[in-house]
Amino acid sequence: MPVTTWDDDIARFWAEADELDGDALLEGIRELAAQRLAGDAAALFEEASAHDYLGEEARAIPLYRQALAAGLDEVRHSQAVVQLASSLRNVGDAAGSVEVLQDAEGEAAAAFRALALHDLGRHAEALRVALTALAGTLPEYGRAVRAYAEELTSRPTGSQESTEES
Repeated sequence: MPVTTWDDDIARFWAEADELDGDALLEGIRELAAQRLAGDAAALFEEASAHDYLGEEARAIPLYRQALAAGLDEVRHSQAVVQLASSLRNVGDAAGSVEVLQDAEGEAAAAFRALALHDLGRHAEALRVALTALAGTLPEYGRAVRAYAEELTSRPTGSQESTEES
């Protein structure tokens, strides 16, 4: 009989999550979390993710914060930062989302930072963040796209000039 790890059980749980109703999903994740010590960072993260999955961002946010404070492995840490930022944005705290993502790296973090910046009305900065992330995937045009993205926040746009003149 093959030995499975807790992470294997978590992966299997999430692979079957679409088949569970909300109560069963929360019960299942709590049973898995109970196999860990109280305050375990990974268990807190997985429980936060379950609330997030169910659209219960307000319940997920404190759990993400606790998981981050308790110390997550590198993969879960990156996921928790992005998921916390997304949850903050979804509850109307776009500024908090930008703050959480301030030092985050990677395309997912850039995408959610761009969304939050857009929500804050910082459209040129949002587009710059998104284009800069995209530039890394464009071998022929990456340098040009990066340069154009940088220009977005280094010079006023037509819409900003007309707003300032009004």
